[in-house]
Amino acid sequence: MEVEESSTHPTTALREFGCEQNLLSRPDGSASFVQGDTSVLAGVYGPAEVKVSKEIYDRATMEVLIQPKVGLPGVAERSREQCVRETCKAALLSSLHPRSSLTLVLQVVHDDGALLACSLNAACMALMDAGLPMRCLFCGVTCAIDPEGHIHTDPTAAQERESRAVMTFAIDSAERRVMMSSTKGSFSVSELQQCIAVSQRASGKIFQFYRDSVSRRYSKML
Repeated sequence: MEVEESSTHPTTALREFGCEQNLLSRPDGSASFVQGDTSVLAGVYGPAEVKVSKEIYDRATMEVLIQPKVGLPGVAERSREQCVRETCKAALLSSLHPRSSLTLVLQVVHDDGALLACSLNAACMALMDAGLPMRCLFCGVTCAIDPEGHIHTDPTAAQERESRAVMTFAIDSAERRVMMSSTKGSFSVSELQQCIAVSQRASGKIFQFYRDSVSRRYSKML
């Protein structure tokens, strides 16, 4: 499915999406999400038993692990893990599974920009596949601001390198609110507000893709 828009300023044009759920046998839920040439594989395990030291009496313990394409996880992966974990905790009704653990493992297959956004989208689709109760769905949108001040949604790795600021937002499906934000670089308050507005508009296309993807999957199963 390809999503395009005319080159108005700022644009909400997004790269082509692809998604496949339930492609791994061992996790309780899994999904592969592709945005352009960026691809992330997600697997959800749980609810399962949790170590007593990590047990929370009134809700599930949420753990997120991100594996880079090559090598061991570093500072960048730890930062993304925290962003994904906080978003998942806000979306999941974890109080329905007290004293249990939920583990989300994200494997980076290829990174060509907007990696955190793609990770969030893969995570949401995997949580849906696992059938976990959620108060809302969520999606990730990345915006890059180039040196001339133009905003690019869903940037490639080359566009990110040439930008003076890169922002990623997690948007909820219920009210299109910002659940999480991750920013780097220099930008004004006005530019931040513009990027949030652009991300909220772009999120509609991603949530529609979720619906189309899930309906295609279940129409084949019936």
